[in-house]
Formats: sequence, structure tokens, C-alpha cells
Amino acid sequence: MFRRRLSQLAHYKLPSHIRNEPIKNFGVTDVKDWDLLRASLMKFNNSALQIPLVINGERIYSDSKLLAQTNPADHQKVLANVSQASESDVERAIKATQDSKRKWFELPLHERASVFLKAADLITTKYRYDMLASCMLGQGKSVYQAEIDCVAELADFFRYNAVYAQQLYAQQPTESIPGVWNRAEYRPLEGFVYAVSPFNFTAIAANLVGAPALMGNTVLWKPSHYAALSNYLLYTVLEEAGLPHGVVNFVPGDPVMVTKKALNNRNFAALHYTGSTAVFKQLYGTIQNNLAQGVYRDYPRVVGETGGKNFHLVHPSADMPNAVFNTIRGAFEYQGQKCSATSRLYLPESKATEFLTDMCGILAAKDSKCTPTNTAASALSGGDLHGFVGPVIHETSFNKLKNAIEEAKKDPELQIVYGGAYDSSKGWFVEPTVVKCSNPHHKFMKQEFFGPLLAVCEYPDAKFPEICDIIDTTTEYGLTGSVFARDREAVRLASEKLRFAAGNFYINDKCTGAVVAQQWFGGARMSGTNDKAGSGNVLSRFVSVRNIKENFYDLTGYKYPSNYE
Repeated sequence: MFRRRLSQLAHYKLPSHIRNEPIKNFGVTDVKDWDLLRASLMKFNNSALQIPLVINGERIYSDSKLLAQTNPADHQKVLANVSQASESDVERAIKATQDSKRKWFELPLHERASVFLKAADLITTKYRYDMLASCMLGQGKSVYQAEIDCVAELADFFRYNAVYAQQLYAQQPTESIPGVWNRAEYRPLEGFVYAVSPFNFTAIAANLVGAPALMGNTVLWKPSHYAALSNYLLYTVLEEAGLPHGVVNFVPGDPVMVTKKALNNRNFAALHYTGSTAVFKQLYGTIQNNLAQGVYRDYPRVVGETGGKNFHLVHPSADMPNAVFNTIRGAFEYQGQKCSATSRLYLPESKATEFLTDMCGILAAKDSKCTPTNTAASALSGGDLHGFVGPVIHETSFNKLKNAIEEAKKDPELQIVYGGAYDSSKGWFVEPTVVKCSNPHHKFMKQEFFGPLLAVCEYPDAKFPEICDIIDTTTEYGLTGSVFARDREAVRLASEKLRFAAGNFYINDKCTGAVVAQQWFGGARMSGTNDKAGSGNVLSRFVSVRNIKENFYDLTGYKYPSNYE
């Protein structure tokens, strides 16, 4: 109570120096960075970490229910043994969210924000190399992909969300007549937020948990098993930064069971989700049905970012080398395991041969770094420090891609023009693969693979407007897309025709790599609710506004002027 009273003595502003976190290059000359990274890699590689549940600050280790997280580049290597929640554990975690809620949301914004600002500084300094190592080993990322994810973007989310929260709180009614003071209070949601985070971005996990918590909510966090190592490290950093017990409860476990317990609870207030479209549809349906059955006391907020079948559209006027390089990055960095990854490519017939020859030649070159490697092991051994492509995340993903490649070999409408190799003897490795489709409506131009498989379709140069229509209507998704053209009229035409085909639209740039505070990220259609992570829009989903009118004039009667006799 004393601290809350002191908080009213001044109005605080966030530090003015908040900017996007600089990304370390990890080039050949960055010897110190590599030495520090190798030390962290060795630490996590030499012993399997025991990862507990954390409920109301209590660490719960389960001997009977453990699930191993392995290195996707070496699936015999156990990195962590992850405790799995029971039904009673989930119930305790939900109770913890309710017990800790009032004390947390009654703290003023600057005190809540300080936790996340400190966490961002810890991530970018003290724990930078540990975060990188956990992400590289556990999620199969190259050092650069890990750097832009679990360090730079993660810190950006924590810092800029604090800026956006301050701006949101400052939005007040514009009118107050004489004798009246109108004001708005941004309350947290009454129940708990259920955050379901994916394997591919540790930064996304940080935002799924951090955004609602910053606004005074308490969170039940179900991390992906395939990112448990980096996610648990993130949780410990939040603790060190001062996050009170019970505000975020770390509950790895069977996703079906944990989700059922969360969504069937009367205090469920919001879903913050990133993952597959199919799963999100199921969750959405469950929430709607429960709402109709009177399970909840509020209308739950549903915030989700799901899949994509993202496109690169190349116009005949495009700078072809730029389009080639951007397509290689968009389709194959982090093995295409980004919801924004380039998954379909449309080429004009007059430039298609040139484009594909150049792209496949670059992929095949000895110095391309596009041969899948264990980049973390390479860093440990002092070998190839600059690997571009690594393993896919797990056996299910490997088998899905393997089956697609085998199908492409037999389908007369498909032709593998590059790649097609795969190997699971040690890790889950799939070669970057380019598949040419003669039918623009083929399922390979519609289906999301979430891996290093790029479907390509040629179109007659004169049919540029028509191919825009096909791009717009072929898939159910609407996440990201790019047009490459020097012809400004072509850019304008594509931008207009593809207005609803992508929530993030790029001109002469790859369709991946949205930066917090620069490109707000999210798509519509079956790609999600388009609440734009990296902006202040998403924070508004985790508050419930109360408007307050205070009257300073006393009435001297009840009649209005019109009530004369």
C-alpha cells in the first residue's frame, strides 16, 4: 500500500532512448562474440537441463511425467527433460492467476513496465549468448536467425509494448463540459489469459505472455515442447527482472489436456495464440460453444496468428538479382519455418528461365551455405560458422515434407527443379526444394508446408492482372506477400488487387522479417485475427475500459427547461 501511495507523487515517463535493438552480425572478425557463444553452446550441450513447471513461483519437478526435448540436428541428443503438467497442476496454475491478479494490476504501469524493460536489458546483455545457444540447439536456428529472434525482436517487444501501453493509457475523452471531468480507466480483463506459444520464435512467446501481463493481466503459459529450453530460460529472466509469483505460470504439458482445462474454466478471459490454422479453428469453436453454453462470465477475447501461403510476385520489369536473393532468404532462411515464409512464387514467362537458373545455381554453389548443417555443432567445432540452412524441427515436420517431395516426383503437373533430398539418419534435414507447378491452382500452390519447399508458377507476361486475381483467390490465407517491379504502374496494380491478400505487403523486398514498431505484423482471412503484434493495437485487446464521469455542480431541481407549465 505504501508503494502504491508513493506512485501517485509523480507522473512517470518511459526512457526516451528506446529504439530497435541492434543486431550483432557474428561475422568472421567478431571473435569475442563467437567465443562467448561457444561457451554457452557447450554449457547447454554438455548436460540435459531439468525443466520444471512453475506455479505461483513454486518449481514442480515431475519424475514420472517427463518429455525429452532433443536437438533437431541430432535427435539422439537430449537437451532438456521437461516436466509435464497434470490436471491438478493446471487447476493450481489457474488458481494462482486469480490469487495474484489484484496485487499485480493495482501496481501502476511504470512498475509493471520496469519488469519488462529490465528483462529486455538482461536478454541483450547478461543472457544474450545463453539465449542464442538455447535457441540454436533447441530450435535448429543459425546464429543470425537466433539473434534476430530471441534477442533483438524479443527485447523490442518488451520495450515497445511499454511505450504503446503508455500511449494507450494517455488516450482520454476529448470533451468535458464545464462542471464535468470525463476520464477513462484501462482495466485488465477479469479472468486469466491463456497463452499458447509456438516452437519457431522465442520472441513470439515473449509477446504472447508479456503483452497481456504488462496490461495487468495474469497468464497461464503453455509453451511448445520443442522450444521448452529457450522458453524456460526466458521465464527465469522475467523472474530475475522482478516478475511477481503467480503473474505468469509456466505450464508445459499435453496441449490437449492443458487447453481443455483452460478453456472450460469460468475465469478464462482471453486466448493469445500463435500456431496452426487448424488448431486455432478448433479452439475458436470450443470457445464459441462454451460461450453459448454459459460457461464464461465475459465474452472472451480471441487473438491469434496462424498460417500462411505467402507469395512473391515478380513482374517482368523487376530487378531480377534482387528478386532472386530475396526469394532465397524468404523461402529458405530458418528452413522456411516462419508463418511469413515465401511458399509460392509467380514468375513471368520471359524471365522465368533466367530467374530459376540463377536461383538454383546460387543454391547449388559450394559457398552458398544452403546445404543443411548443424550450425550449432559447427560453431562449437570452429567449422562452418556461417551456415544458412539447418534442420526442420521434428519428425512430424520431416515426414510431412518428405511425403510432399515424393508426391512431387510422381505428379505430372509438378517438376522438382532443385533439391528434393532429405536425411533423418542423424537430424531432421530437408534440402531446400524448388517445385515448378504447371497448374496455378494445384494444391502445392495452396498448401502450407512450413518447411524449405517453394512452389513456382509461370504466367504469361501480358497476364499480370490475371495472375494477381489468382494469387488473391487461390488460398484461404492472407498473411504476407511481395511484389517485385520497377514499373510503378505494376506496383500500384498489384497493391490494389492484392489489398486483402496480405496483412503485411512488401514492395521489392522479401515477405519475411517484420520488425517491431516498423512493420506491425499479422494477417487476416485464415491467417489470424490481424491484431498486429509489434504495435499498440494488440494491447487494446487485453484491457477493458471503464469510463468515469465526475460532476462538480450540484442540481437544484429535477426539471429540464422544456418542462415549463
